[in-house]
Amino acid sequence: MKGVCPLLPALLLFTAGTSMAAEPPCAADAVRQARKLLGWHNGDDGPVFVEPQARLLAPLANPVNKTQKFSVLEVMGHIQKANYRMRLIYAGGEGQCLLMGQEILELSSL
Repeated sequence: MKGVCPLLPALLLFTAGTSMAAEPPCAADAVRQARKLLGWHNGDDGPVFVEPQARLLAPLANPVNKTQKFSVLEVMGHIQKANYRMRLIYAGGEGQCLLMGQEILELSSL
């Protein structure tokens, strides 16, 4: 293979690995719970849309035991023209998603 850079296969593997970020633990559950939360918040006022990805934020200290940390996942949602930020707070170890709290905030300028 004359003219082909010998580092090309390694570079392609590195690029492919970095372009697809790993999904944070409990992300699928966070999206599912966010859909429920936004639907409850909206009532019967029309359809809701929740974005399919969850973003991992900085951990939150357990208010009762400061040595324990909760995972915080942020999911965005929309009702008609309104945008919402939802943060879902989880406890638990590997493979366990125990929902401890939820926060919803409409993103608007007053």
